[in-house]
Amino acid sequence: MGGAESGEGDGEPDQGRTADGIDVVGEATNGVEAVEAVRRTRPDVVLMDIRMPELDGLEATRRILTGADGEPRVIILTTFDLDHYVYAALSAGASGFLLKDVTPEHLVASVRMVRSGDALLAPAITRRLVERFADRAPGTAALHRDLAALTPRELEVLQLLARGLSNAELADRLHLSEATVKTHVARILAKLGLRDRVQAVVVAYETGLVTPGGPD
Repeated sequence: MGGAESGEGDGEPDQGRTADGIDVVGEATNGVEAVEAVRRTRPDVVLMDIRMPELDGLEATRRILTGADGEPRVIILTTFDLDHYVYAALSAGASGFLLKDVTPEHLVASVRMVRSGDALLAPAITRRLVERFADRAPGTAALHRDLAALTPRELEVLQLLARGLSNAELADRLHLSEATVKTHVARILAKLGLRDRVQAVVVAYETGLVTPGGPD
């Protein structure tokens, strides 16, 4: 498993460290260095500070996740959990965020979770972010997708997923097995070219499939 870190710091980047089974393949003190380090080391997961000199974490995330083969998953580090920068980063393709006071154990578990393909944020938290900032964030990197590829059932699943329902709740609402729900979610992600459920929630709102403040 590979990883890269970015954020303000002193001294030379410390590469080649291993912590709790995670290899730290690069570090950076600003956004420009972060983008260069990711392109050079090709990590699986990037820990990105949202506020950095020269190039902020949002723009660095956009550059990292735009047009790259085998692009890494990005976890945003922030001070505030309902920050408009966090929403913009999720819209740009980040897989979740952590507060900077996260414990080392939680950090390691989060990196492993994202590396395995899971989203770090619960859909309900993503919904709170989207509903707060979707209509107030002009110029953000929206994940535009054509929903015409989805079947009526997949559209229904996406609507409920965007409202924050878990797989178990989706199964109960739609009278399906959890295995069937997981299959629908996987097909939605594949058809829309999304990495995880977090992006699916953002897409549902930004395409108008679900509207902020709409009925559950």
